[in-house]
Amino acid sequence: MTKNKTRRIFGIVLIVASICSLYFVPWLLVKAWILPLPDTIQEQANEAIGHGFDGMIVYVDQAGQSPQFFASGWHNRESKIPAKPKALFKIASISKLYDVVAVTKLVNDGRLSLDKTIADYLPELVGRIENADKITLRLMIQHRSGIPNFTDAPNFWAAPTETYEESLALVLDKSANFEPGEDYEYCNTNYLLINEIMDDALGYGNFQFIQEEVLTPLNLKNTFPSLKEVNIEEVMSGYHVGHPFDLKENDYGMHATAEDVGTFLRALNDGSLFEPGEQEIYASIYEYEHSGWVPGYQSFAKYHKDLDAVFIEFYSTTDPKLYNWNLSEIINNRIVKILKKQKG
Repeated sequence: MTKNKTRRIFGIVLIVASICSLYFVPWLLVKAWILPLPDTIQEQANEAIGHGFDGMIVYVDQAGQSPQFFASGWHNRESKIPAKPKALFKIASISKLYDVVAVTKLVNDGRLSLDKTIADYLPELVGRIENADKITLRLMIQHRSGIPNFTDAPNFWAAPTETYEESLALVLDKSANFEPGEDYEYCNTNYLLINEIMDDALGYGNFQFIQEEVLTPLNLKNTFPSLKEVNIEEVMSGYHVGHPFDLKENDYGMHATAEDVGTFLRALNDGSLFEPGEQEIYASIYEYEHSGWVPGYQSFAKYHKDLDAVFIEFYSTTDPKLYNWNLSEIINNRIVKILKKQKG
């Protein structure tokens, strides 16, 4: 089956599944909330599979203890391969944390300025992006630019763009959603432009910079910029409710293991990945946790200060109405409660 035909089918089933899912999921959320709390994280992961997820991976790094790994469900449903705790996963927007760390280091080195604008860095976009002369790098990082989100384009996920130019074309000459700095709206276009700005400042791809400045110092050998850089058999399969095919072969950007993401998040929160002056810059512009969503893949990376613990949760099933997203958050909260209960 061709890629274009697969995308057309995906677009159709998204619509059908959206209608069908309305009737069944809310009770499942209530059920997941009120069920007795399991004694172990592994039991909670198993329970998640019972709620309809095809696969789940959990990584917990609590200070003073060895990291814990959990997996349940399928690594590949068709081949009946059990879930692997160290599988590669599409981490989607969690990658923004890595982007902001890279920007922070470039700002600290004087190669970028948070107060320069799109007009300064990408002058070709003046007149094509409204308020290009007012939207600073800082505002883009913080999702306060007002630029329309290219992934909100009609039927985007049925036929995702593959290049910077294709993605940018979806928002050029569109009206701003609000004046720069006047509101907040999560927007992937901001980071599309930030990555282009970093590439221009560096003179090479910014992932190479992330590799040199973040991944290698932390010994993160299982974090990759795209699907083409990995052994696809090591990637956990992803499924979208109503869509008949495994979405593993769709390239949505960064891939990593839960362990690699957890190690990175620990270093981000304790400051060990920063050089002098960098942590202050980072703290002034962005958050210390993130989540991610692309069809077939939901990911969560969070540090709980009261437990001094990092939690990474990967879920390999999504749905059109994002009920599975809400279900994931319920399960994530229960995992934290289990660890608190175990600590006494």
